[in-house]
Amino acid sequence: MTEFITVATFNFAHEIMVLKSILDSEGIPYLFQNEHLISIDPLATFAYGGILLKVHPNDVLQVREILDQLDNNLKIV
Repeated sequence: MTEFITVATFNFAHEIMVLKSILDSEGIPYLFQNEHLISIDPLATFAYGGILLKVHPNDVLQVREILDQLDNNLKIV
């Protein structure tokens, strides 16, 4: 996993559920660092810097496009 780079950071475990499904369906390998720790103790997000989405450098552009689409489609305000 040393080759993977951080693409995005999330504060809470519920924020990554839809994204995990999309990444799985696209066949993109990923790692959410600190996911389990923060699901157990949500206040740990501030101590550990959140949940880090890490992907292989070859997939960064595709993942950023997915994140942009999600951001546009999931806006509440």
